[in-house]
Amino acid sequence: MLVMTLEAVPESLRGELSRWLIEVQPGVYVGNASALVRDLLWDKAVGHTRRGRCTQVYRANNEQGFIIRTHGDPTRRVISLDGYQLVAVRNARHAELAQEYDPPEDNDKL
Repeated sequence: MLVMTLEAVPESLRGELSRWLIEVQPGVYVGNASALVRDLLWDKAVGHTRRGRCTQVYRANNEQGFIIRTHGDPTRRVISLDGYQLVAVRNARHAELAQEYDPPEDNDKL
């Protein structure tokens, strides 16, 4: 299962996604797609978003059962906490918490 949401994006991008997924509400797309198509749709959405926002949620073999990707919304950020993906909403403590829960990328290679 694949769910994508688009906000404030060009109509051409919405039309492109409707070729592969069903638009169940304005800007909300649902369907089944292979990993390759899913990643290509994400790349296309990120490349054409401009000032808009896009989110992709898809099934994965992890504790939660899904993975979240976001692009274009600086007030929301996906963070990893003990193997779970959570959405952090930016407020006064956002920067402090982001540093605490997001390990440096160099540690991922160990």
